Amino acid sequence: MIIVSEKAKERILELRKEEGRNENENIRVSVKGGGCSGLMYDLGFDSNTVETDHVFEDKGVKIIVDRKSLLYLAGTTLEFSDGLNGKGFQFVNPNASRTCGCGESFSI
Repeated sequence: MIIVSEKAKERILELRKEEGRNENENIRVSVKGGGCSGLMYDLGFDSNTVETDHVFEDKGVKIIVDRKSLLYLAGTTLEFSDGLNGKGFQFVNPNASRTCGCGESFSI
């Protein structure tokens, strides 16, 4: 399961509206190779699912995760920060043993 913070939920709903996306376009979170720590997060809107996808819902936000990425993301919280120290979505991942300074990549 992936948890969505209240601020992340608000920003996702704002982005959906700003970009003219419909309610069928949900958030897809995946993990890909790359970044300075070896693995990096990928986040975007998607209206398609396949049989091996897992769909979670938290605070009214549906999140799609492929089977492989789920192994890395279980228990992760999706946060949003708009403060002076950075702006954007951040992942609080209890499975990560190391994260990079920008918060966009991690290792297990």
